[in-house]
Order: sequence, then structure tokens, then C-alpha cells
Amino acid sequence: MEFPDSCFLTPNLSPTWHNKLLFLSQFGVGGVVKILVVGNGGREHALAWSLLRSPQVEQVFCAPGNGGTAVMNRCQNIPLTVEDFAGIGQFAQAQGIDLVVVGPEVPLALGITDFLQQQNLKVFGPTRLGAAIEASKAWAKALMQAAGVPTARSAVFTAAEPAKAYVAAQGAPIVVKANGLAAGKGVTVADSVEMAQAAIDAAFGGQFGAAGEQVVIEECLIGQEASILALTDGQTIRPLLPSQDHKRIGEGDTGANTGGMGVYAPAPIVTPALMQRIQAEVLEPTIATLRQRQIDYRGILYAGLMITPQGDPKVIEFNCRFGDPETQAVLPLLETPLLDLLLACVEGRLAEQPAIIWKSAASACVVMASAGYPGSYPKGLPIQGLEQAEATGAIVFHAGTKLENNTMLTDGGRVLGVTAVGQTFADAIAKAYAAIPTIQFAGAYYRRDIGHRVQSLDPLTS
Repeated sequence: MEFPDSCFLTPNLSPTWHNKLLFLSQFGVGGVVKILVVGNGGREHALAWSLLRSPQVEQVFCAPGNGGTAVMNRCQNIPLTVEDFAGIGQFAQAQGIDLVVVGPEVPLALGITDFLQQQNLKVFGPTRLGAAIEASKAWAKALMQAAGVPTARSAVFTAAEPAKAYVAAQGAPIVVKANGLAAGKGVTVADSVEMAQAAIDAAFGGQFGAAGEQVVIEECLIGQEASILALTDGQTIRPLLPSQDHKRIGEGDTGANTGGMGVYAPAPIVTPALMQRIQAEVLEPTIATLRQRQIDYRGILYAGLMITPQGDPKVIEFNCRFGDPETQAVLPLLETPLLDLLLACVEGRLAEQPAIIWKSAASACVVMASAGYPGSYPKGLPIQGLEQAEATGAIVFHAGTKLENNTMLTDGGRVLGVTAVGQTFADAIAKAYAAIPTIQFAGAYYRRDIGHRVQSLDPLTS
């Protein structure tokens, strides 16, 4: 199945780099390794934080970054959008950037890796063809079928009436997905035929723009979700610790889907035996099929899985980048320098990399969101108490924030990811929740039940 050009946006290649040359003069840093992280969310803050813990890294730049990266030592925000490939490339060349790490899916789907590689820059993240695994759910489904990867039964539609007729014949519960990128909000798990048909009308009615010009309708899988972020150099693929996200806005996993309201790691439901199955049945066949299609996939392959009541893994979706907020829980447990792993992927030598070393601990991340999220929400609200929160031992990753006139302000739906590490899940979760009351911004909302499935478990014995 070919991946149509219409599934991609046209990148904004800004010609205004000359207006930014004066800005470059502020960054006369030398160093062992300089990294450019592309993106402005909690995932990118966590990547910058983790990379700065790698001994060889002296400086990290973030384009455009957020309020958290703006105040982090040895980290500097660069006023470039993620779609300004020309500006990003010229900055990387001018500064002698050793590695570009792309966080979000949109620039990957637009072809940022292809663009920067043409300038002989090292980039962690798949090419445009590889990013199709997230940019088109229909394309990903066809790839899974070709690879024999276990997944839900599905059908693809380009018009509302046939899709609605299919739903009526199948019945509910059923899942309706916008085909393209919709910032994690294009999926409806419908409990009734009427709800599914309304989601179809919304997609074809323009709610998700071009992303909704096709819809994928799937059987509703039952079980527990798990996220597997796997590093790959296109030949070898190695999973990171499994994690479990909480997608719904409401406690008890109710309400609308979001980009993620909290996460813990390692997810006990993914046992060592199950991870071996995931490696053999999901990760290896997918990379092999990409290779067969002459797609050199180097970066993260993120498998969103449903673990059925029978203990079988089924792929809900693939993503082409680090998860958010999964990254905020997984990376604080990583002992191996992140830079070593990313370079091994980019340079095609992941098989030579020693086994990944992890802390013998658990982590939990609780997302603090703006009032109204995942719908409309205010921006520009002052945030207080961040230093007090970190004084408790928590790590506060910024997602939707900006620094303006030395004041930290809200600037997104998911504002902060309050993360903690502990010897047990109960310890990590308690530490994260203990830090939250010290943080104040108007209308702050967070779920109070993150990790409810694992409160009593020890990650070393579960």
C-alpha cells in the first residue's frame, strides 16, 4: 500500500534565517557534544534533562523549548518552530551540533530527518517514509497485516455513510480513529452505535482537518494498555522499560481521551515472558517488514499495546517517536547514558551496544492540566511553587509552559508532569502526589488515581 502525499502537510521552510544571526552570537559555547532537541513539550524537557546527564554532553539546545528548558542549566531555547527546517538546519550547522533529536511526530511526518540528513547532520528519528507508521493509521494497519503483527480487526473508509453503515452492522463497543495526526485526540472509544456515528460525522465534518479525511474503524479490544518504547537502528531493536499510561481525563479511566494524564514504569503487566513475546511477535516483524520495503527506520518505534485478559499482546497503534508522558517516567529510571543509545541507533551499531542498565526502582508521573483540557483552556496563567515541588525530591517536567518576564506561565493543555522515583510503586506515587500541592495555577486539574492498579506492588517482585 503506497503512502499518499496528501497525508502530509507542507513544511514551513522559513527564509528568514538572516534575521536570527545576531541571536547565534549569544551561544559561543565549546564542549564535547552539543545536542539540539526539536520540540516544546514534556517529552522534550525529559529528553534534554536525560541527555544532560550523559557525561559527554556539555550543551543542549531546544527548538523552541518551553519554560522548563529555559531555566535548566546548560540548556538554551532557540526561537524556531518545529516546522522551520531551514532555520533548524542552519542553526545546527552554525553551532556544530553533533546530534539532532526530534521529539514530536509532526516534523517527522513532514520529513525533517530527510531534510537534515541532506546537510550531513546526524538525526535521531525516522525518515518521512518511516514516520508514516504514525501519520497514517490505515498505512500502519496494512503494514501490520503484512508483518503478521497481532492487532484489532479493522476497516478503512473515505466517506461517512459507508462508515456509519459498517458501524451499524458491527455494533458497539467499537473504536473510531481519524487516519492522520490529531495530537492524541482523534480516537473515540464508542460505547454505542450512536456515539460512533457521531464520531464519524465529526471526523468527516472537519473536526481534525485533513487528518479526518479517512477514518479507521476497529473492534474494541479489552484488557490493559501498555506502552513499549523501543530503540532501533533499522536492524536491531531493543525495548526500553514498559510503562502504562492513563489516557482518559477522568478518574477511574472515564471521560474523553487525552494525550495522557499520568504514567508509571515499569508496567508489571508486561512480564519478562510477555516482553519476549512482544519482541518476537511485534517488534522484530515490524522492523523486518519496514526493511523489506526499503525503509531505513532509525529512532523510536513505540508500540501501544492492549494486553488481553488471556495475556496476549495486540497492537492498538504504532508511534514514530518517544511517548508523552511515558518518556517522563521511563528516562528517570535509565542508568545507561541516553546519548550512547541514541548515537548507536543513528550510527547503525545498536547490536554492539551493551545491555541497557536500569535503576532497581519504580517511577510515576502525574500530569497537571489546564481547566477545560482536552477541550478549550486558558493560557498565560502564572505558576507558583515549582521550586518547592522540586525541593520535595520530585522532578517537574514542563509540558505547556513559557517563561515571560521572569514569570512562569501556562501555555498548553497539559502543563506539567510531576514525576518521582521510589523503591516501590507506592513510594513513587506518594512522592509525586506529595509535590503537587506546592504547585499553584488557576484551575489546575489532575487525576488523583494515577497508578491505582499497582499501588501495592514492588517493581522488583511484581
